Amino acid sequence: MKIVILDGFTLNPGDLSWKEIEQFGEVEIYDRTPAEKVRARIQDAEIVLTNKTPVDRDTILNSPALKYIGVLATGYNIVDIEAANERRIAVSNVPTYGTHSVAQHTFALMLELASHVGLHANSVHHGDWSAQPDFSYWLKPMVELNGKTLGIVGLGKIGQAVARIALAFGMKVISYHTHPDRDRMEGVTFVDLETCFKDADVVSLHCPQTESNKGFVNEKLLKTMKPTSLLINVSRGALILEEDLAFALNNDIISGAGLDVLSKEPPLDNPLLQAKNCIVTPHVAWATQSARARLLKTVAENIKAYLKGKPQNVVGK
Repeated sequence: MKIVILDGFTLNPGDLSWKEIEQFGEVEIYDRTPAEKVRARIQDAEIVLTNKTPVDRDTILNSPALKYIGVLATGYNIVDIEAANERRIAVSNVPTYGTHSVAQHTFALMLELASHVGLHANSVHHGDWSAQPDFSYWLKPMVELNGKTLGIVGLGKIGQAVARIALAFGMKVISYHTHPDRDRMEGVTFVDLETCFKDADVVSLHCPQTESNKGFVNEKLLKTMKPTSLLINVSRGALILEEDLAFALNNDIISGAGLDVLSKEPPLDNPLLQAKNCIVTPHVAWATQSARARLLKTVAENIKAYLKGKPQNVVGK
């Protein structure tokens, strides 16, 4: 059996082992695959693994050996699920590998915006402290999170992990969530979307991207936020209308934003890269070694389940 990994580099740049995948058959690993080479590379593969390389309808319908697609991530919008269903090809993802790492990065962004640790550390290394007449100085006002309100959009596994950290910080937590009865959590108050943005000092996005919520964070919603508030997004870039957010930042409608995702990655010309008080990291919230090792282990377990005729973590059915 042949297994093709279309874009293995970001998952495993060399610090992990592919042995758990190699036990199942002949494995062909590509660091990256341009769109025009996908069909040729998977023509005789029964199993295809992909992280961000699209496997589109034409590819699925014209790859006769293909029987299983494993997504090396939680989001699976890069696979044409309808076409896979037509050919009865199982598609699995990895739903919970990065919960703690993503929650940790959420607070890394939030704390940098609140305490400006990196800004002040760079200032010290440039000699600013040595030139000060006083024992202490600060370049921007710092914010104490204790007592502030965190609004979480999407209280799934990651949202819940973020809520637990926030509660430990002494924050009040409110949430807009589509399944409040199912996912009730002590210390969290469910509210509507407008209230979540209006009442929060920090809004953090932890919802999946769907056709219905693309660009829901727009100028109108941003203008309901406090001028001192912060926006965090470690979910999907397309949830935000980026020109609207850049306008809000540059015109002091909100105070700052911390983003790990953008609508197009890597970005070529994005207004948020030059926006005021906007921190952008290169989609790394998921990428601790611990999280990537868990992801790889689950991918192997997904393949094993498929080979036993009982595929798990199946999406889009």
